[in-house]
Amino acid sequence: MTSRQRSSDFAGDLNSRAPRRRTVVKAAAATAVLAAPLAAALPARAAEAPAFLHGVASGDPLPDGILLWTRVTPGSQAIPGSGLGPDTEVSWTVAKDKAFTTIVAKGSTIATAATDHTVKADIRGLQPATDYWFRFSAGGTDSPVARTRTTPAADASVAGLRFGVVSCANWEAGYFSAYRHLAARNDLDAWLHLGDYIYEYKSGEYGTRGTVVRPHAPAGEILTLADYRTRHGRYKTDPDLQALHHKAPVVAIWDDHEFADNSWSGGAVNHTEGAEGAWTDRQTAAKQAYFEWMPVRPAIAGTTYRRLRFGKLADLALLDLRSFRSQQASTASGSVDDPDRTITGRAQLDWLKSGLKSSDTTWRLVGNSVMISPFAVGALSADLLKPLAKLLGLPQEGIAVNTDQWDGYTDDRRELLAHLRSNAIRNTVFLTGDIHMAWANDVPVDAGTYPLSPSAATEFVVTSMTSDNLDDIVKVPEGVVSAVASPIIRAANRHVHWVDTDRHGYGVLDITADRAQMDYYVLSDRTKPNATSSWARSYRTRSGTQTVERTYDPV
Repeated sequence: MTSRQRSSDFAGDLNSRAPRRRTVVKAAAATAVLAAPLAAALPARAAEAPAFLHGVASGDPLPDGILLWTRVTPGSQAIPGSGLGPDTEVSWTVAKDKAFTTIVAKGSTIATAATDHTVKADIRGLQPATDYWFRFSAGGTDSPVARTRTTPAADASVAGLRFGVVSCANWEAGYFSAYRHLAARNDLDAWLHLGDYIYEYKSGEYGTRGTVVRPHAPAGEILTLADYRTRHGRYKTDPDLQALHHKAPVVAIWDDHEFADNSWSGGAVNHTEGAEGAWTDRQTAAKQAYFEWMPVRPAIAGTTYRRLRFGKLADLALLDLRSFRSQQASTASGSVDDPDRTITGRAQLDWLKSGLKSSDTTWRLVGNSVMISPFAVGALSADLLKPLAKLLGLPQEGIAVNTDQWDGYTDDRRELLAHLRSNAIRNTVFLTGDIHMAWANDVPVDAGTYPLSPSAATEFVVTSMTSDNLDDIVKVPEGVVSAVASPIIRAANRHVHWVDTDRHGYGVLDITADRAQMDYYVLSDRTKPNATSSWARSYRTRSGTQTVERTYDPV
């Protein structure tokens, strides 16, 4: 296992590793890797006919609009990241029915190599809380037909909402069966991706228990704009991912692996300045590729923090916890309690606080890429501390904080939780990924005195879809580590109602006026393309309580 595997998604790395030179992957190499399979996938009738090999998608729904996305391949040479291929006219059609008998919107644009032949159409003038179907066309070829849905009107009374919730989809670690099972539900208003939609590692560096289930493209670590485009393109060929994008709109934020492991505003643990170019160039390339390849409508250019509203029932604040954060705390970079260090940046924290205070919805949801609940590991026994510390990227002699999460930025967390308490802001639910485990937490104002100290909010954390979790790192059968570690973690963290350290899966969040409930689902085997899904547990927070409780049936 490499040092970067030990740091994992959410690690609070101490930056102690010596810089290592890595090979920059050239666009030509990416072309060589993908040209043959993509050319073979083109229609047999004409090798150079346009094709929609990466599916279609929609995202960021509004009461009157939706953002549509596709990528056209105008010819065999125009693979993602190549910079090749002619300008191609792409049209879109939106209808009220799957047969396209009642068309409500049409338009066209020119797809060019400048945006990697990706296309976005921001459709407006639609009806609220309504299903629509859409497709793209180019050169006589139609894309797959997909369903999307607008949000309720801002002042609408809404009986219920249902969202799929996922994070941490590592291509090399397994198949994306979670997407397939969510797509099969046919009951989602939207689905939330809480970060690590792609991973930046070179092939073989971060698979499943050290084994590559299916190889990345490009094979090297992604560093350039061509590299990031190629990696996004490889992900978008996954049939299960395409299936979910074809069934419901996505609402996505990024975490670190859309850039590099443990990234912050000025660098990343998995970035060697100079040998891998300048961080600013790499970050710019990663952001450009992300916005080209994702149906995300940034409210502020270059960030993913924005807010969506779902009638009077809920609003959803989406955070960007990578673009503005200070470097993770270490001996060199300062204390976790340093008030000059931030995970959100001043402007984003003020925006979040203002939105939570002014919200008039029943529920205030926060799409949050790293865990906000405090997590102490000091009470763990030595035999569990070492592998847990390895997974979390902590010093293996023991430390009671994960500095890549909100634990590493305690002043921001204190300010936010104090704001919730002092303004009597109720029903705030953090929805979180990153940590490769499933959690159901109260978010205490003071974890040291909890439960005497009140809970200011609640948090539902979904496990990874495919990325290694604790049993994978220890290399023991699923469930063995969790059976021992879970009660110990809960004893040291009394605000934690449940933690599953071992299984992979996804969540389904169901919201009514009375409660917000997360149903946790697990996969039978992430390395199998036909993996089954089963319900594991459910937790809810009832309106006005700011605490989590177990419930014994999924919605």
